[in-house]
Amino acid sequence: MNRVILLILDSVGIGALPDAHDFGDVGANTLGNIIKSTGGIALPHMQALGLGNIEGIEGIDAVTLPQGAYGRSAEISSGKDTTTGHWEIAGLHIKEPFKTFPDGFPKEIMTRFEKAIGRGTLGNYAASGTAIIEELGAEHMATGKPIVYTSADSVFQVAAHESVISIDELYQMCVIAREIMRGDYALARIIARPFTGEPGSFSRTHRRKDYSLDPTGKTMLDYAAEAGYEVVAVGKIEDIFNGKGITHAVHTENNMDGIDQTLKMMEAFPTGLIFTNLVDFDMKYGHRRDSSGYRKALEEADARLPEILSRMLPHDLLIITADHGNDPTFKGSDHTREYVPILAAGDLVRKGTDLGTRRTFADISSTVSEVLKTKDTGVGSSFAAELFDKV
Repeated sequence: MNRVILLILDSVGIGALPDAHDFGDVGANTLGNIIKSTGGIALPHMQALGLGNIEGIEGIDAVTLPQGAYGRSAEISSGKDTTTGHWEIAGLHIKEPFKTFPDGFPKEIMTRFEKAIGRGTLGNYAASGTAIIEELGAEHMATGKPIVYTSADSVFQVAAHESVISIDELYQMCVIAREIMRGDYALARIIARPFTGEPGSFSRTHRRKDYSLDPTGKTMLDYAAEAGYEVVAVGKIEDIFNGKGITHAVHTENNMDGIDQTLKMMEAFPTGLIFTNLVDFDMKYGHRRDSSGYRKALEEADARLPEILSRMLPHDLLIITADHGNDPTFKGSDHTREYVPILAAGDLVRKGTDLGTRRTFADISSTVSEVLKTKDTGVGSSFAAELFDKV
């Protein structure tokens, strides 16, 4: 085996972790509560792989003989954000949570930022991105001041109308913020949030860009690239890893484009690692607490799954998982601390294998490393022996 397609369903959690009380997330269950609140869901292709057979899943029937392997994973790192989840999937254990600023950024930070960009700012508080743009968008257009905001995640977000502040200038502002937010103020991500439209009908565009810290150590991406494999990042994966260990990257406009680009990369790169993030679940529906939209997006992604499965080569392994939860029925508008699903498929995968509950997302990294025969980060435990008669 010499190719892995790793598909991240961003924020599709499947039930609160045992330590959810430490995060204020007792009762969170992204998939389960979407099903309950919307009256059901149709995910026949993931169901066929074994989604309904995973421990704790409610509202999706188990099948007698799953066509793939199935299980769930806990998270050992301290956090429930995008960066922590992806880095753990890639083989790192983040012991210290990234800094957050739920009450806004300190005066000294904002003074440095405003001086460096040559203009004042608006906002500087925790908010939903769509909400703060509606609140401050008109003032931003009148004054030219960018909107700065954060959330419960470790993020410094800069929003600007594309007709007021050019994309290149917005990106440069984020580069400046990235340099400021280091050391004692080290945030996981600086995010450019361009938008268009008029007051009352603003819309964020797909030209969002994330500026991350470098991973805290070598990941499965680094080791795969060092072994001579192509490591292909689809969606925001390149941003999350700050380009480290990635040999080819393509950004996407939405979930459907993410699947389209994954299919193109499967045609272009017959070996190596294709690492895809489908962000709409989290960005468009989880944070906006839109259960119906989330359900529809899941059903649309599931309907495209046969295209991926039909184009897999005999030596391929497909792993479908998530990076955290974002229960749209839960309080607030932030991520939730949850188990994530694991579904694995491929010609050589032992059908109906129950992978159980994994201790860490990094078990995925260890499995990828064993399949590709590359160095392992040492954090997780491979389940390759459970998937195949011979690796």
